[in-house]
Order: sequence, then C-alpha cells, then structure tokens
Amino acid sequence: MDVLALEAKNVGGGTEADKKTAPRPKPKAVKKAKRVVYFEVEIVDLKTKEKLLLLDKVEPTATILDIKALFHKSYPKWYPARQSLRLDPKSKSLRDEEVLQTLPVGTTASFYFSDLGPQLTWGTVFLAECVGPLLIYLMFYFRLPFIYSMKYDFTSSKHWVVHLACICHSFHYIKRILETMFVHRISHGTMPLRNIFKNCGYYWCCAAWMAYYINHPLYTPPYYGQQQVKTGLYLFLFCQVGNFSIHVALRNLKLSGSKIKKIPYPTKNPFTWIFWLVSCPNYTYELGSWIGFTVMTQCVPVAFFTLVAFIQMTVWARGKHRCYLKEFRDYPTLRSSILPFIL
Repeated sequence: MDVLALEAKNVGGGTEADKKTAPRPKPKAVKKAKRVVYFEVEIVDLKTKEKLLLLDKVEPTATILDIKALFHKSYPKWYPARQSLRLDPKSKSLRDEEVLQTLPVGTTASFYFSDLGPQLTWGTVFLAECVGPLLIYLMFYFRLPFIYSMKYDFTSSKHWVVHLACICHSFHYIKRILETMFVHRISHGTMPLRNIFKNCGYYWCCAAWMAYYINHPLYTPPYYGQQQVKTGLYLFLFCQVGNFSIHVALRNLKLSGSKIKKIPYPTKNPFTWIFWLVSCPNYTYELGSWIGFTVMTQCVPVAFFTLVAFIQMTVWARGKHRCYLKEFRDYPTLRSSILPFIL
C-alpha cells in the first residue's frame, strides 16, 4: 500500500516543496493598442475649385458613403445620392462602398465634388416606365373620345387578334410592374430626375404609336391569318416565361444587401439553360417577346419599336458581358452577349 501511495504521489506532480520551488510562468505582456492614424479630408468644388469643407480626424475605415453623410450635415441640400466625389476632376466617381484607407491618397485627401442634381430611385423610374404604356394602350383599346372618329368612341374592334394583342401587351407590363416590386434587386440606388422624362417619353410615345394602329378601326389582321397569329403568340408566351425565369435566377444569385458578384449559371429550370451560351438571356427573351408580338400583330410601329429595343439591349448586354470578362477570370468563353454565337 505504501509503494502504491508513493507512485500515486509521484504521478500527481511531486511533493508540496517541489511545487513551491517550481518556476512560475511569466505573465503575458499586455499588447499596446495600435495607434489609429486619422485622415484629413478636403472637399473641393469640381467647377470653381473652391474649398467647400474640411473634415478633420476621419477614420481610415470610413467609406465614401460615410464621407458623403458628413458632407450632407454641412450642406443639407446635397444628400448622399446627389453627390459625386472624385479623386481627380477627370476621373470616374468613387463608389459608395470604397474605403478611405484603400484609396491612393495620403493622410490628407482631396475629393472633387459635383452635384448630380435631384435623384429618383430606380424602382420609381421602372414603375413609371411600365404604368404609362399600360394605361396609354388601354385608352386606345377602349377607343376613348378624341382618339378616332366620334362614331368609334367606346366601340371595340371586330378582329379577335386586336383583343389578343391588348391582353398580351397588358400582361407584359403588369409582369414588369410585379417584377419591379417583388423580384428585382436593383444594385443602383438612384438616377437623375431628368432621366425619367427621357425614359418615360420613349416608352409612352412608342406605346401610343403602336396602340393607335393596332386598335385603329381600319386595322387589318395579319396576312397569314390564324396561323401567323398563333405562331407569334406562342413565341411571345414562351419568351415571357423565359424572361421571368432569368429574372428569378438573377435574384437568387445575389443575397439582399450583398455586394458580392457571382457568375450566373443555369439552374434546374430549362429556361435558364441558355446561360451556357448567352451572358444576358433576359434581353434575349425580351427581344423574342417583341418579335412574337410583331409577328402576331403585323404592325410596322411594333416592328420599329422591336428594332430600336434590340439595338439598345445589345448595347446594355455587351457592356454587361465586358464587365463579366473583366471581373471573372474563369468566365465561360463560349458565351456571347445577347445572341448565341452571333452577338
């Protein structure tokens, strides 16, 4: 029993005397807090070169949006969305998420300010672009007074394709309104107020031009009759579903409030498989919808609108495609911007 007790004592770490003579571990040295180097930010008017504001002791982790907020306190009329800050008068505007300490400036930084003018949210502009054509087209469809001859006031067309065209046109813009409200995650916050007149003027005038001829009392149905109308209708509906599928896929690609960009890839939805060949299939499907509407109505103003829309969407798609290639080194090389293997 004594031998076992002695072994247990040795295993337990020695006698009390040994423990007293054992060296104690040195206490860890307290790390000194790093000294924060604050920045001095000067904001200069881009046109007059007049010094507008000097911000002292700005934290290095401050973003451009933080600086805009500080500037807004001194100049309430220039809210952050209305401000453009640049490092050089000829350079591009800095993004709101850029951090001060990562910019190529010293501890004393100068920013050039320019006023972007009154701003509107992109969602507001999109809704105005869609609500206008929807209501304007219906005015011509119901033949309100002062549009056609008095004897045609509040009458309806005798051609069934006219009623079908109204349903398709209304469906398209109602779909866009609902997508703007519940599907789209708009990365750009605002746009200049003046742009709403340009954008709405284009969409509203084109809708009135198309509606005037399609709902005109002298309108004649397509040359090939029901076969042509059904072909255009099927193409229109197919592309509408495809366009919606792409919008949902793009929405699911980015989390709400996230700034991280990802490469869009096809999902289990067959309508998204076009991503293998095209960078912006939402524009591809949009173009297909208007081609179908043109075939269905056989109307020259619709064909003109489709052509102009194709040119504009091609510009947007090619710009987006270039951004993808620039941001992602592993971006699929087989993809075109809007038309597979062509454009």
